[in-house]
Amino acid sequence: MYSHQQIIEVLKKVKYPGKEDIVTLGMVEKAEHTSEGIVIILKTERPKDPVASSLKHACVKSLKDAFGPDTEISSVEIKGPEPRVKTKPLTDDLIPGVKNIIAIASGKGGVGKSTIAVNVAVALARRGYATGLLDADIFGPSAPKMFDTENERPHVRKEGEKDMVIPVDKYGVKVLSVGYFVSQDDAVVWRGPLASNFLKQLLGQGDWGELDYLIVDLPPGTSDIHLTLVQSVGVTGAVIVSTPQKVALADAIKGISMFSNEKINVPVLGLVENMSWFTPAELPDNKYYIFGKEGCKKLAEDMNIPLLGQIPVIQSICESGDSGLPVAMHDDAIGKAFEKLALELVDKTEERNREQDPTQKVQVN
Repeated sequence: MYSHQQIIEVLKKVKYPGKEDIVTLGMVEKAEHTSEGIVIILKTERPKDPVASSLKHACVKSLKDAFGPDTEISSVEIKGPEPRVKTKPLTDDLIPGVKNIIAIASGKGGVGKSTIAVNVAVALARRGYATGLLDADIFGPSAPKMFDTENERPHVRKEGEKDMVIPVDKYGVKVLSVGYFVSQDDAVVWRGPLASNFLKQLLGQGDWGELDYLIVDLPPGTSDIHLTLVQSVGVTGAVIVSTPQKVALADAIKGISMFSNEKINVPVLGLVENMSWFTPAELPDNKYYIFGKEGCKKLAEDMNIPLLGQIPVIQSICESGDSGLPVAMHDDAIGKAFEKLALELVDKTEERNREQDPTQKVQVN
């Protein structure tokens, strides 16, 4: 029989990817040798940790390397965090079934904000989270094309005196966009108040049901639409998307400043660096930093904001967006990158909900 301390010494050799060993991280809840063999129970902060399987294999390998190949391993179990009541933003019942509202924003256009929003939404849905996407980019809606739903038209149902718009359901994501209500070839030429009122309708009359996450794809820059959103609902947090390019980073700082403003006071959950490097298909191990190297990473460090992920320039991302099959639907390397990004967003959202009060709707004069 091996003692608890002997087993612990062996488990100190098992590293959590990118971090310290599992003992130092406090992940070992149980380590003992029973009559049936060695029993290990680890606990993680993530409800669905993507490295759980590799940790199990690493524990078994380390124990057999240390104690011999015939060592009986009864079980290696990995437990997620204890269930808890999640904080809900204050929405005055506008969308009462939505637990977390995440704004995806960018300081400037052309940085791939909508690509990030769509693929994060799909990745969340694939991981089992009830997810919706509101395409709030009123003047340049792209969700219908990226979800291959350009010919869809949402249905309407009556709820008392109120017309409720049923979102289009694709890839497990409930989607609403101005693109479903106007011709594909027509420009949306609306004054600010009309655009803002339409956004309020999509929020309040959208039949969202119960959602863990509502991803809101905002227009680039800072505008009436941003103010309308934070005045209408309590936004759980914002994610800023940028390329590593200096001119894009300068505008990203403005986006961060807007949400961090004391009158707005929406927590910035992190930055996403899009188009981090270019990797040609024929040279998969090569990286070409065509927009600069790690600009968002440096900005995140300077502003003490998490860097949620880095997404490279890959031809398949563009092709998938144009064809209406988001790359997050794939199980290849880029699909996994978006899955990792989505899980980082979940981590930061739950951390924000544990440590901060619900976001209040903004009162702006």
